[in-house]
Amino acid sequence: MAARGVGLLTRLPLHSQRRSRVQRSISRHLCCPGTVAANVGSEEQPLGGAETGSEDKIPKKRFSEVQEERREQAQRTVLIRCPNNVNEKKFLKYLSQHGPINNHFFYESFGLHAVVEFCQKDSVDSLQNGTHTPKQRTDPVIPFKSRFLNLKLKNSSNQIPQQSYAQTNKQLPPSSKKLFELLNYAENIDDQLNTLLKAFQLTEENVRLRHLTCSLIEDIAAAYFPGCVIWPFGSSVNTFGKLGCDLDMFLDLDEIGKLDVHKNAGDFLMEFQMKTVPSERIATQKILSVIGECIDNFGPSCVGVQKILNARCPLLRFSHQASGFQCDLTVNNSIALKSSELLYIYGSLDSRVRALVFSVRCWARAHSLTSSIPGTWITNFSLTVMVIFFLQRRSPPILPTLDSLKSLADAEDRCILNGHNCTFVRDLYKIKPSGNTETLELLLKEFFEYFGNFAFNKNSINIRQGKEQNKPDSSPLYIQNPFETSLNISKNVSQSQLQKFVDLARDSAWILEQEDKSQPSLSSKQPWGLATLLLPPGAVSTPLSKKKKKPMNEKVKGLLASIKSSTTDSSKGTHGKRAISTQV
Repeated sequence: MAARGVGLLTRLPLHSQRRSRVQRSISRHLCCPGTVAANVGSEEQPLGGAETGSEDKIPKKRFSEVQEERREQAQRTVLIRCPNNVNEKKFLKYLSQHGPINNHFFYESFGLHAVVEFCQKDSVDSLQNGTHTPKQRTDPVIPFKSRFLNLKLKNSSNQIPQQSYAQTNKQLPPSSKKLFELLNYAENIDDQLNTLLKAFQLTEENVRLRHLTCSLIEDIAAAYFPGCVIWPFGSSVNTFGKLGCDLDMFLDLDEIGKLDVHKNAGDFLMEFQMKTVPSERIATQKILSVIGECIDNFGPSCVGVQKILNARCPLLRFSHQASGFQCDLTVNNSIALKSSELLYIYGSLDSRVRALVFSVRCWARAHSLTSSIPGTWITNFSLTVMVIFFLQRRSPPILPTLDSLKSLADAEDRCILNGHNCTFVRDLYKIKPSGNTETLELLLKEFFEYFGNFAFNKNSINIRQGKEQNKPDSSPLYIQNPFETSLNISKNVSQSQLQKFVDLARDSAWILEQEDKSQPSLSSKQPWGLATLLLPPGAVSTPLSKKKKKPMNEKVKGLLASIKSSTTDSSKGTHGKRAISTQV
């Protein structure tokens, strides 16, 4: 993870001409020709906190338009495993026999792979028709034909100049050392948050690969359910995805019914014969069980298939080795896709939203507040909703409430799923930009202050109305599900984990309060600003849960005092922490 092993790093010196160093470092180490934000029309936020997201000129596509375009793009794309010494120019010339190529890139995951997008779908059929089945080997093979192909060189002994080898595209975030180097080169804390966003956000290539993986799994499912669609949801499409995150997808069988064409033929109406089952849940379990067997036995590169059929939401979990993604497949999970669309809208309204969410998530992982293993930890989804709620509470608000988005909706936006009203405006141009011009530095500090003093014992978080409400039950942390309003998305969080979050939030607010208003001295070799917050547990302080009465222990104070000879502003209250009101 981003901050692991940071304690072992050599402190990196800062240099003069900080802005030019930032720009050169980012272009050299984060070669991303496109990002998720760019794909949905968002332009990169300029470094420096002077401009806000509301001032960006953003062509705002609807979520559904983006997903349809991505799916069509994936259907014109093939995945090819290549020899390590493949010549890129000759490789593309060979494939061009089947039609013009629109886009391609190489990456490594259990070997070298190429993603090749043709201009026309017919080119994929032509390539498949000219592809051979494997010759008999020692181990028998199952002749399942897909768009995942294998390239072999006839004359592999020929020497190819190394400079002609295919250049690979990175699919993982930078190392901890590189991240801290980039953060230390930043000009201010606003720059640091934007730098972290650029380092971790999904690249254009990674997004293409995610949609292609869904399309390849859709080919398998279509053998049983012609006309079905597999949609990605969650972090892969909601603009908050981080390089290396899992790929969540769901099998949409409702699309099949939309393709039915009932033609009147006198008094007759022909229908398919179908089996009936006692409940929709049982149908879901049976579908996933059968498709799971197919993926396990016939899906190229699909390994470690687990059928988790008795969960609240039954799913298949497997690894797609060729793409490097851990995949979760569910059935008819339309509400999850609607939640992804809502986050997409919030992430597209103001560029500060994504920068703040990425930094808070990275901070939480660095301090083990979140985990990839299910348990009593706060989830990334809960943290994202908390950031959205905080931004709704600003004056003026940076983000609108869900109820206000619902009030802007028209008839075509109306959406009822499983009895839940999931209606909100989908046209981003109908949403008035915020007039709030607060910097990312201020927002990050006050996020920690806000939740470090939040009355979790009695209040819940509700982004529908954007205000604190009395908790309906005794859960330590209560965050209302935006659509299934009777559910608490943070029901799993324990009291001890919530207290750890509160203590660390107070701790981080205090650290940011001590930052000099001027730039760090050029001779400084210590991390500063956001980098200080990402130091791993134990590198700066002992766990604060053992010292609940003190928002900041003396050891941390002494270390920070040695880093910067700054004094605590007496007007900020005891221990340098500003007291703020969280009452509505």
